[in-house]
Amino acid sequence: MKKSKNKRVIPGFGLSFGITITMLGLIVIIPLCSLVIFSAKLSPSEFIQTITRPRVLSSYAVSFFTAFAAAAIDAVMGMIIAWVLVRYDFPGKAIMDGIIELPFALPTAVAGIALTHLTTTEGWVGAFFQKFGIKIAYTRLGIIVALVFIGIPFVVRAVQPVLEKIDIQYEEAANILGANSRQTMFRVILPEILPSLIAGFTMSFARGLGEYGSVVFIAGNTPYETEIAPLMIMSKLQEFDYASATSIALVMLAAAFVILFINAWLQSRASKIVSGIA
Repeated sequence: MKKSKNKRVIPGFGLSFGITITMLGLIVIIPLCSLVIFSAKLSPSEFIQTITRPRVLSSYAVSFFTAFAAAAIDAVMGMIIAWVLVRYDFPGKAIMDGIIELPFALPTAVAGIALTHLTTTEGWVGAFFQKFGIKIAYTRLGIIVALVFIGIPFVVRAVQPVLEKIDIQYEEAANILGANSRQTMFRVILPEILPSLIAGFTMSFARGLGEYGSVVFIAGNTPYETEIAPLMIMSKLQEFDYASATSIALVMLAAAFVILFINAWLQSRASKIVSGIA
């Protein structure tokens, strides 16, 4: 009796692989190659001079500092939000769960305008903190606030499914063996969610580096203070200096590749530690 062949729902490997390569080429590879092509119009010395100008270096520093700070806040607060959504039942839970994804659907420019109005000295939030001498809008703190808003869904949605799969019996066993709440958290739960937490942090960090719409309104765009790298790119494009714009963008692209590579390595390392392989 002949064994029946497994029916494939999607086309065979050759066709599906060809479609994959075509889509990646059109959507990812070709646009990225265009950055290299435009940047190649500059000589190596001109390229180095363009990406190392003091104002450009300052914009890199602002982007990296604010994106990292926002991602760190997202990692902590996103884990807490995911924990509440998974472990507790309360009225309006479904609504809160849906609101988490609002930054994905809301135009970033709308988010930037709304946050700016709230955090200026005349806004509800800004007026309150102004009493303590803290200025939010048009400072780096304002940029961090905008990036936290944009990036927190990445952490929540990365950690939430993992928390849902953790068997509560592990925690009960830890309690029976005499572990307190802190020990249970750091020795039982945190190792399980660490790879997903790293993934959420990295995605939030990478998104923050390239964010423009929600930041440009609240930043104030003061050179050497609150001017971000994406704004420098837009400024060069408005001046029709495409070579300089793509050169700066190429640096940000390289940084994104490094971040994603480190993310993959850290997740792999954390997964091996959790499984006992390393």
